[in-house]
Amino acid sequence: MKYSLIAILLLLLTSCEAKHDLPIATALQDNWQFKAVNDSIWHVATVPGNVHADLLDNKLIEHPFIGANEDSLQWISETDWEYKTTFSVPNETLSKKHIALNFEGLDTYASVFLNDSLILKTDNAFRAFSVNVKSVLKPQNKLRIVFEHTSISEEQEKAKLGYQLPEGNRIFTRKAQFQYGWDWGPELNTSGIWRPIMLETWNDLRLEDLTIKQRLLNDSIADMTATFDIKSEVIKDKELVYEVYVNDVLHTTSKVVQKGHTRTVPFQIKSPKLWWPHNLGDPYLYTIKMVLKRNNSIIDSVSIKKGLRTIALVTENDTRGESFYFKVNGVPVYMKGANYIPQNSMQNKVTDAHYEKLLDDVVDANMNMLRVWGGGIYENDIFYDLCDEKGILIWQDFMFACAMYPGDQSFLENVQDEATQNIKRLRNHASIALWCGNNENSEGWHRWGWQANRSDEEKDEIWNNYLKVFDSILPKTVNEFTDAPYWESSPKYGRGNPKYQFEGDAHDWWIWHDAYPFEHLEDNVPRFMSEFGFQAFPSYEAIRYINQSDSLEITSEGFKNHQKHVRGFQLIDAYMKRDFPVPDTAEDYIYLSQILQAYGITKGIEAHRRAKPYNMGTLYWQLNDCWPSVSWSSIDFFGNWKALHYKAKTSFENVLISNTVENDTLKTYGINDSLTGFDDTFTYIITDFDGKVIGTGTTMNTQLNANSSQLIHTLDVANLNINKDEVVVATMFANFHSYAYLVKPKDLKLKKGAIKKTISKTSNGFEIKLESTTLQKDVFLYTKSKGHFSDNYFDLMPNETIIIEFKTQEGSLDDLKIKTLNDLMD
Repeated sequence: MKYSLIAILLLLLTSCEAKHDLPIATALQDNWQFKAVNDSIWHVATVPGNVHADLLDNKLIEHPFIGANEDSLQWISETDWEYKTTFSVPNETLSKKHIALNFEGLDTYASVFLNDSLILKTDNAFRAFSVNVKSVLKPQNKLRIVFEHTSISEEQEKAKLGYQLPEGNRIFTRKAQFQYGWDWGPELNTSGIWRPIMLETWNDLRLEDLTIKQRLLNDSIADMTATFDIKSEVIKDKELVYEVYVNDVLHTTSKVVQKGHTRTVPFQIKSPKLWWPHNLGDPYLYTIKMVLKRNNSIIDSVSIKKGLRTIALVTENDTRGESFYFKVNGVPVYMKGANYIPQNSMQNKVTDAHYEKLLDDVVDANMNMLRVWGGGIYENDIFYDLCDEKGILIWQDFMFACAMYPGDQSFLENVQDEATQNIKRLRNHASIALWCGNNENSEGWHRWGWQANRSDEEKDEIWNNYLKVFDSILPKTVNEFTDAPYWESSPKYGRGNPKYQFEGDAHDWWIWHDAYPFEHLEDNVPRFMSEFGFQAFPSYEAIRYINQSDSLEITSEGFKNHQKHVRGFQLIDAYMKRDFPVPDTAEDYIYLSQILQAYGITKGIEAHRRAKPYNMGTLYWQLNDCWPSVSWSSIDFFGNWKALHYKAKTSFENVLISNTVENDTLKTYGINDSLTGFDDTFTYIITDFDGKVIGTGTTMNTQLNANSSQLIHTLDVANLNINKDEVVVATMFANFHSYAYLVKPKDLKLKKGAIKKTISKTSNGFEIKLESTTLQKDVFLYTKSKGHFSDNYFDLMPNETIIIEFKTQEGSLDDLKIKTLNDLMD
């Protein structure tokens, strides 16, 4: 009987507790249709998405990535488009006190109608917009969005100015600038609902904008605050309880009483685990959850992943200029990586699997930093989540590139809101290392002739408008909402200014644009190289796709449309003639273009790393493609690694043995980015291309300090009795090695010879064993089977065996072929 009474009492107590519904957010992604405003026929649409993808999915256009189809599709961006859907809302939802429609991304000039009422007009694809729709919503609803093509607003804004700004109409519209066309991408200025639309409901209270701030971080303690906003019409703090959970363990309970809507709850983590870039340690992430309660009922909760680390950008005067390097957790870190652009001109085609694979490729190539370039997009949340998880630091540009922008009040207010929203969205990510104002705007103004034929008053106005955005709004907003450093413009100086080599970050386009030889990169090393690059052809797969043909045609009009640099083919050819034999077949030329790209860019990477700590970073242009093309990427549109990505993987290794020839002296450097030193034996071996040993030497007890670059050996080549075009020098320290050649590739007297291959099936694909009696240079394995080689474009030493893994789902590898530089030598 006693147990029954207790049960009844518990039931009565429970029934007396106040019931609170948690906020609910529902995506409106079903039943969408679209059409041109002047048309009458509706077609099925995908949301999130864009009009180019919808037209393609409905087979209303040819694929813009094939041949020259892009050229015939420019009418799309000069057309107004309309999207609509219907959705029902149950009475329970309609009874909620607060109902909002949240538009996370509309591209760009949109008029939004709910049940025929205009509820919103937008003018920024990078901003989210929220509308209270409580008074408009019904059990059955019609949502309609009309997108006006961008040139209407752009022409109106341009007409207000008494002068013309560089570079064209795109500067007036806050959307992805690369959609207007770039020298590596198509002109596909799309529109549409590019990010989700959410219907959000809640009653009395809700928690938003949770930010975890570090007040103190050391080995013994992390002193933290959880700062967040309480959204409510009436707040009674005495009724509220705030709980902080760390890794699902209740850490802190608080009953704070504070004015306004912002709340701060302090908490501590003892003996914290630090977040590190993956090449230096574990990118450890804590799960931190804030729970809001009233009368023991959960009203709302928010959970985030948080890496605990400190980051600083160090710019200090020294004897040679001004430093530029990052400290992570108090340690100077050498940054190795590339510039990242959007993965597809139709963003909705980028899946979570695409993000996962590309960022795995970044880690696999020993990169620890990506620069999100300012002509693209502020990336989706999953991109930064994965960078946090994988230990990849992000240099984040604001979305301004290669132009001067207007400075009227409306534009400035729009930029302010854009910056505030995106900084708040991303500020909890451990991966964010830097916010940078723009890409090359300052360099363009000071070096690219943009000031020509302008009055002093006009120049002053344009530059002052630049300062309003990049020297005022953006740094102040970064400083207000995050602890991350800010950098005004990349580069600090253009390459025409002698200071580019001694201060700040540099974009060295003397290579490529000015056709300087690759050796220029060895002789002109800056403090931090944030852009340099060279083009190469994409994979055979990409070229076949462009041409829709099995032949490797590189002179078709369709393929030439995928080279967006006006001198691109000419420059590839000119550089190839300097350093390599020029093949006479398309298949060989494509292969050698990739070898050429890798040869030049890794020459720069290793020169930068040898100059450590004077130079503390090298980010090449570019990591990836937004469509299949001839470009600067190291991974093509279909995810295939070019030679550059394979060779950069080696050049980015934490411990690198790097050789360079200066005045007939072979200098060998040991570069160590790890935080521990080495004491081991250094050995060099000179052999001919048949493996005959010509000379050797050993140095015992060679020291290689932690986080350093050191000259560990010199060899006087002039006094050696060798033919420099017939030998290779293997340099070895501990378990690390490198191969040095003493003449240009085209001057090597490589021998033709067979490569013996043995192929074995494995659980993940195939194992390929390779052997040769003569040195085989730049060995390229290729097949039509979809998969990934563990290594490629490598040098196979004479009488040695290399084992390569090929991961694939294919059941056979009968069509495996091999190409080498040896095959192309006379």
